[in-house]
Amino acid sequence: MADKFVTIAAFEYVADLEIFKLKLESEGIQVLVKDGNIVNSDPLISNAVGGAKIQVFTEDEERAREIYDSIRSYAIGKDGLPITCPNCKAQKSESYYERKSIFHKLFPFFEKRKFKCLNCNIITKP
Repeated sequence: MADKFVTIAAFEYVADLEIFKLKLESEGIQVLVKDGNIVNSDPLISNAVGGAKIQVFTEDEERAREIYDSIRSYAIGKDGLPITCPNCKAQKSESYYERKSIFHKLFPFFEKRKFKCLNCNIITKP
């Protein structure tokens, strides 16, 4: 049964997930929430489980991604404008944290924020 579902997005907080879930359901797309109760019961372990995930049937994947892209918020720079990718010039970036070291896995708020372009997957520093 798990192979019939695809993960569309992962959220650090269940409240953010619920907004997207309700939007998908209002569009007639059935949704499965994975790890939502774990993250809701202890938000500090959200990073450890990869956040709460929204999954949909594989046949609804394309439509669900279009809906997500239309409502998602992209990274904003210090100047209040969307971050522009230096490679492809798209303004579709989101915050990105590598969390490679054990220190940053335990204390992710100490890692410097980077941005990942959702168009060309280039990772840049602010």
